[in-house]
Amino acid sequence: MEKLPPLIRKLLRPEAYPHRPQKIELIQTHISYVFLADDLVYKIKKPVDFGFLDFTTLEKRKYFCEREVVLNRRLCPDIYLGVVPVVEGAEGAFFEGEGEPVEWAVKMKRLPEEGMMGRLITERRLREEHLDLIVDKLVPFYQEAETGPQVNKYGSLETVAYNVEENFSQTKDFVGQALPEHRYRHIVSWSRRFMEEQKGLFAQRVAGGYIRDGHGDLYSANICFDEKKREVYIFDCIEFNDRFRCGDVAQDLAFLAMDLDFHRLPHFSRYFIERYVALSGDQGLLALLDFYKCYRAYVRGKIGCFTWASPEVEEEKRKKSLEEARRYFDLAYLYARGRPFLVVVFGLSGTGKSTLARALAQRLLANYYNSDVVRKRLLGLSPEEHHYEPFGQGIYREEMTRRTYETMAELAARDLKEGRDVVLDATYRARAYRALVFEKTEDVPAEVLFVQCVAPEAVIKERLAKRACQEGEPSDGRWEIYLKQKEVFEPPEEVPPEKLVVLETTRPVEELVDQVLAHLFQRAGQASKG
Repeated sequence: MEKLPPLIRKLLRPEAYPHRPQKIELIQTHISYVFLADDLVYKIKKPVDFGFLDFTTLEKRKYFCEREVVLNRRLCPDIYLGVVPVVEGAEGAFFEGEGEPVEWAVKMKRLPEEGMMGRLITERRLREEHLDLIVDKLVPFYQEAETGPQVNKYGSLETVAYNVEENFSQTKDFVGQALPEHRYRHIVSWSRRFMEEQKGLFAQRVAGGYIRDGHGDLYSANICFDEKKREVYIFDCIEFNDRFRCGDVAQDLAFLAMDLDFHRLPHFSRYFIERYVALSGDQGLLALLDFYKCYRAYVRGKIGCFTWASPEVEEEKRKKSLEEARRYFDLAYLYARGRPFLVVVFGLSGTGKSTLARALAQRLLANYYNSDVVRKRLLGLSPEEHHYEPFGQGIYREEMTRRTYETMAELAARDLKEGRDVVLDATYRARAYRALVFEKTEDVPAEVLFVQCVAPEAVIKERLAKRACQEGEPSDGRWEIYLKQKEVFEPPEEVPPEKLVVLETTRPVEELVDQVLAHLFQRAGQASKG
């Protein structure tokens, strides 16, 4: 609350509204303040300039409020009520008050929360019938939407390339925080190559009349269903930049298809596209679908970065926005034919595998799974809670160890399917445990690398002694456990040589990380380090 501008704080009072709402809720995006006031919604644009939009003057904000109403009435004629002034005086600030406006707001009817598509997805209530309603509304909408020379320019390869490159330039500062450098380079390279190789396809789409003044922000957050009326409302189209709203209809459709993928609903994503193609006859969009999915996922990742970087946004939402941005960039990487990395860092206790694994995960922005943590969580124990059991007994009995390695392999397979790099950190002393990695990820396209850590025994003994004194260390490894592990360790002879690296870990950890990444990038056909 303390980060809000004074005007916004004043508008959180019931007296600020002509209908005196019982409840007021404020939602922030990177470009708007949205006030939910009982059955009405008022939206004020933030005075920001991101290059692709400019709301820095009151005049501009009024103009774009008016554009928002006009454009959104195409799909929601009854929802957008108009543009109203915000005035301020000695008694406070008011929507629709008398006097000189200090702000302008879009006034809307509030749509039913229970019908929001995002809520249907969360509550697992989304059905094919809902997607049928969307398609039935979109097919005639695109057929009737404005086209012609002034709109067609937005579907030209020149404009598409400009939009794509703008994304890349605006996310450079977030590389290393929201996506690793090697993924950034891969997505950039793939996108440029696709545009170069498919010049004719983009020209065909323009000639075929598929460039339209569309929606520009077609995803679940902007779709609501009225179950009783069997009606769908597709709202909040982009008003602030024509080149984001106008373009190939495939670009709009790819956004919703990508969004369904993001929510782990690939079957609905396929159904939506297949249904649209069947009703519209537009087979040509399929050749562009992954390109535009990649572009749209990247746009959402970029917006998540902007929200994360906004100091006025609450910390919890900032953290959530960053993680969502990473997930969107994971999707973009998959659409760009990227193969995620699975690095299995293994070796006996004290060989430095956890130090390396954590540093590697940090560099890759990968999901990291440590066997000590996974084991204890499976048992409902705190990771920091020590259990100094004899070798192979207690929580380290064979049954529990097998379950731990199965769980780690399953977590890795799940994350890899969604495009996230994964680092596994465990002893993997038996071939059977290593075999689980191959078994669980057999059907997942990923680059797999086993990294075996070794070190002189004098170093291992010293490390284990230091570890015993460290706070928050999940490992229960000790010298006597190391000696037992050494007796039963089965060399990784079953791992193909090209998928195995053996590292002596007395060198600085950053050097070791660089060496591992060099192997990964070589296997993935990427020349330089991340």
